[in-house]
Amino acid sequence: MMQNSFDFALALPEILLLILAAGVLIFDSFNKTEARHSTFALSQLSIVVVGLAVLWQWSQGLTGVSFSGLYVVDSLSHFLKLLSCVAVAVTLLYGRQYAEQREMVERGGELYSLTLMALLGQLLMISAGSLLMVFLGVELMSFALYALVAIRRENAQATEAAMKYFILGALSSGVLLYGMSMIYGATGHLDLKAIAAVINAGEAERLALIFGVVFVVAGLAFKLTAAPFHMWTPDVYQGAPTTVTLVIAAAPKLAALTVTLRLLVEALHGIALDWQPMLMFMAVLSLVVGNLTALVQTNFKRMLAYSTISHMGFVFLGLLSGVATESAQADSLTGFIRQLIGQDVMMANYAYGSALFYGVVYVLTTLATFGLILVLSRKGFECENIADLKGLNRRHPMLALLLLLTMFSLAGIPPMAGFYAKLAVLQAVVGAGHVSLAVLAVLMSLVGAFYYIRVVKAAYFDEPETDVLDQPIQIGFAAKAVFAVNGLLIIILGILPGGLMDLSMRVIQESLRF
Repeated sequence: MMQNSFDFALALPEILLLILAAGVLIFDSFNKTEARHSTFALSQLSIVVVGLAVLWQWSQGLTGVSFSGLYVVDSLSHFLKLLSCVAVAVTLLYGRQYAEQREMVERGGELYSLTLMALLGQLLMISAGSLLMVFLGVELMSFALYALVAIRRENAQATEAAMKYFILGALSSGVLLYGMSMIYGATGHLDLKAIAAVINAGEAERLALIFGVVFVVAGLAFKLTAAPFHMWTPDVYQGAPTTVTLVIAAAPKLAALTVTLRLLVEALHGIALDWQPMLMFMAVLSLVVGNLTALVQTNFKRMLAYSTISHMGFVFLGLLSGVATESAQADSLTGFIRQLIGQDVMMANYAYGSALFYGVVYVLTTLATFGLILVLSRKGFECENIADLKGLNRRHPMLALLLLLTMFSLAGIPPMAGFYAKLAVLQAVVGAGHVSLAVLAVLMSLVGAFYYIRVVKAAYFDEPETDVLDQPIQIGFAAKAVFAVNGLLIIILGILPGGLMDLSMRVIQESLRF
């Protein structure tokens, strides 16, 4: 990779997005229409332009380091920036009708401009080559999300959720920054590659470094909604407008996962045996707390929040499996898994690739799930409880089928994409010698299957408690087409997962050095 102090061509997507987001905000100040159709169209066009810029960079093989190591462009950044743009575009498309019905854009198009600024923060996080850029990206994204949660100023529930999110988010940012300062003190560098070099050379101040890693992992766990740093998730998911909930639940997870990969796998891989037990503890706690608490939820959005916590447990299982235990080589079951995966594939690449694959599949499924909630809600009615889904198959068979696909995917039932995502992570976990963790993950997945199937039962077999069968479900042609593509991808990636899995492993291998 070529080093250049100020190579602005590498940062073309971020530069374009900043200009376009400012343009959307200025344009909206002169837009007098209440529905903000033009602002929505301009926002979507901005995302398309940025996505095309990323795609062009990727097709040209444009990689490098710019701004004195602050900014990194590689295959991993291309891949996840493109996915983030797609996720945000789909989010705005699904949430447009919901926002207009609740007058969230009547007084101004801040919903769209703030979402674009949050996307800019995510792109900076994905290309962060330094602790400084990580923090700047996290804060830019977070401040935009805080404002989005509180966008319905007259709604007391949304205001309460915004206050909780802001206070706990500020606390987590302080924890993250404190950890970064300790890592800087221990290594003398902010650049991730320089930190890795100091650690591998054995020149770091070990005690300060370990303390710094503890705080950094805690801060990252908050952004990934992993237990025990999950306390904000259910309240914010439930209290925020559903459009904003989807903005928080989808694309930011990709950015947070990328930062975690760059920090732990690239910069801190030399002390992996020190952060591995921390991920192990959070993975187990996330699986147990997320699944057991979701069992008793009647609010659909709150249930999905606890479901998110459990899925982040699987992501952490993949990340911690990149470091095999000492007994892994001698274990017969581990040897069988290694042969199953293939002789030419390094276990570490497979483990980190499985975590990335799982994150992508989770975001894909989350988009469809919250998109369903958005289109089933109407003016004066919020589709938030599981009981609100009763009789959905009689009202709209296509949406009921999509709900079935998403729930089965989240539960890990074949042939949905979620099944292979879980299987890939479990193979990596067993391959690293953590058989007991794999058994626990399977048991918790069985628990999770219960509350996912309960949702399907309500949609297909339960009679609605109120007279909602005559209430029309309005879906635009564009949203209907995207729903169809979303559902097909969930099936196709479950039947033919090899392409995405190979791509995930390839971008890990090409981008991260450990």
